[in-house]
Amino acid sequence: MESNILLDLKNVNKVFGNNHVLKDINLQIERGKFITFLGPSGCGKTTLLRSIAGFYTVDKGEVWIDDKLVNDLPPYKRGTPMVFQEYALFPHMTVFDNIAYGLDIQKRPEGEVQQRVEAAMAQVKLTGLEERYPHEMSGGQQQRVAMARALVMNSPIILLDEPLSNLDAKLREEVRVELRTLQQELGLTVIYVTHDQLEALSMSDYIVVFNKGAIDQYGTPHEIYYEPRTQYVADFIGTTNFIDAVVEKSEGEMATVRYGQAGDTVTVTSKERLIVGEEVHLCVRPESLRIRQPEAGEFKMTGIIKSSMFLGEKERYFLVDEVGSEWIVDAYDIGKTHFEGFVQMSAATDKIHIIKKSN
Repeated sequence: MESNILLDLKNVNKVFGNNHVLKDINLQIERGKFITFLGPSGCGKTTLLRSIAGFYTVDKGEVWIDDKLVNDLPPYKRGTPMVFQEYALFPHMTVFDNIAYGLDIQKRPEGEVQQRVEAAMAQVKLTGLEERYPHEMSGGQQQRVAMARALVMNSPIILLDEPLSNLDAKLREEVRVELRTLQQELGLTVIYVTHDQLEALSMSDYIVVFNKGAIDQYGTPHEIYYEPRTQYVADFIGTTNFIDAVVEKSEGEMATVRYGQAGDTVTVTSKERLIVGEEVHLCVRPESLRIRQPEAGEFKMTGIIKSSMFLGEKERYFLVDEVGSEWIVDAYDIGKTHFEGFVQMSAATDKIHIIKKSN
């Protein structure tokens, strides 16, 4: 019976000189999923992608693809076609020849090459452009050629290293939708590298958040955004307000914490095992806060609005609370209402997330 785990990374380490780039990476990726490696520049995400592809040899650990240990296999024998940031198309070759290149290297029969290239071009909507050269195509079309060159190999996994970074904002969004739709229609397993949080949240089945060569969290976009395991993840994904708190009561998945100068308490759910007296962070997203009178049991805070920014669908307010901490509140669909001066903020208890300080 075929395993549902297509890629299995076991204790993978990579060192360049004195720089320990990958630190004990353990990760299992299921077939047919869109997985995004997310993190800032230099966090190890591209190094891990290239280690999976075989462009780098890992210094410690094992890389298993389709139940086969591939540590000693060169890239062309791993079945991991890669779409690069700069596409890496051959300028002297036509679209057809660029896409067929991998099959030609394998010396596949001419009839098979023709059939597979035509099928791949149809999948990425390039039919009719076979005789064009890369310089005659737009950035979006070149990206599709690079994708077709990966698809034509019929490999179990496709690796993409920030393939949309050279496109303008509108085209990025269009190609993003196309890429996700193609992955779902064909049941592809895709590993996608980006530093763009919105890209990761909108495209992925699962996100791997990297922090200095290690994995901080692996989860669904919803889990990463609303249930970050560490302050780093909460701060890196989107915008988050943090406030220190102390656990007063903990029973099962319910915890009562005390916070703020006034010593207010709020009871929230927590998947973490908490201890009475433990110091924790409360995090709340700007869109979860409301500038209004709090209701009983809600999280509440007072502050003074220092400035605001109109962003079309929302007004973003920048506030300072009674101890000088800064807050961000996003107010949506408020028409011509504009808040100023001293205000009260509140949030429903299910919008408050607890992060252990040890994390």
